[in-house]
Amino acid sequence: MRYVRRLVAGTLAAGALALSLTGCGESVEPIERLGRKTTQEPSQTPSASASASAPGSSPAPAQGGASDEAYKKWGLTAPVQYAPKPAQKPQIPKAAPGKVPVIDRIPLPAGEKIVFLTFDDGAEKDPEFLKMAADLKLPISMFLTDSVASSDYGHFEKLRDNGSASTVNNHTLTHPNLRTLSFEAQKKEICGQQDKLEKRFGQRPPLFRPPFGNYNDDTLRAASECGVSSILLWKVSMQINNFQYAQGSALQPGDIILAHFRGPSELKGATEIQMTTRMLQRIQEQGYKIGRLEDYL
Repeated sequence: MRYVRRLVAGTLAAGALALSLTGCGESVEPIERLGRKTTQEPSQTPSASASASAPGSSPAPAQGGASDEAYKKWGLTAPVQYAPKPAQKPQIPKAAPGKVPVIDRIPLPAGEKIVFLTFDDGAEKDPEFLKMAADLKLPISMFLTDSVASSDYGHFEKLRDNGSASTVNNHTLTHPNLRTLSFEAQKKEICGQQDKLEKRFGQRPPLFRPPFGNYNDDTLRAASECGVSSILLWKVSMQINNFQYAQGSALQPGDIILAHFRGPSELKGATEIQMTTRMLQRIQEQGYKIGRLEDYL
């Protein structure tokens, strides 16, 4: 991928932060690293976590929602545990007028061990992954980049409509480092993808993830003007076999997990199925349930 070969590491400090947040090491050259000039600045939202279910027309991925045998089919030794939709949404700090809040972890009541699945970009379109996600009823928040996902938006429509209450959200038109762009250029990237996704999927996405996790004050204003309600970052990224943590060495309640739609050419021969199985195994090993992100926002 010529797109990947243009990777530029910034300073040593930036590279160290990128290791924990965008997943270097054993990783895959995910699109979060494409063209990187600078790295993410995590927001300071409170820690804690939440859980999942589905709205009106889509079946809720409640605990036990997947068939009893589905987990065996996909290489797991126990069923995936899902958190029910919370009775009350957590308090998310409000943004200044004309801006949107930045969220990197969902605040949860004490004792609730719940994490959230997000997949970015849309480069890989593996039909077997559609079967896996449907069988296991994985509630995935998708953040799609038009330049790589639009070759087959139908793939992601199937993922959205498989009964898991998965959602489609915004990851810009072309995946630039927004901090290098003017306000108007940022607005074009964000609003342009809002318009495309609304036209294709019938709904204007409420959530936006800036490429590489990079944003500035103009991003917060542009996202607000484009109809975005929240900017979503992450604290944990899934590599080929294991997690990379921004803080500590284990999952924390409310963690938003970043994964990518990636195939063997970027996963060093592993498949999207294998990566996802390992991710679910790591979640199970640490005793966490999976929640539907949008139920908490």
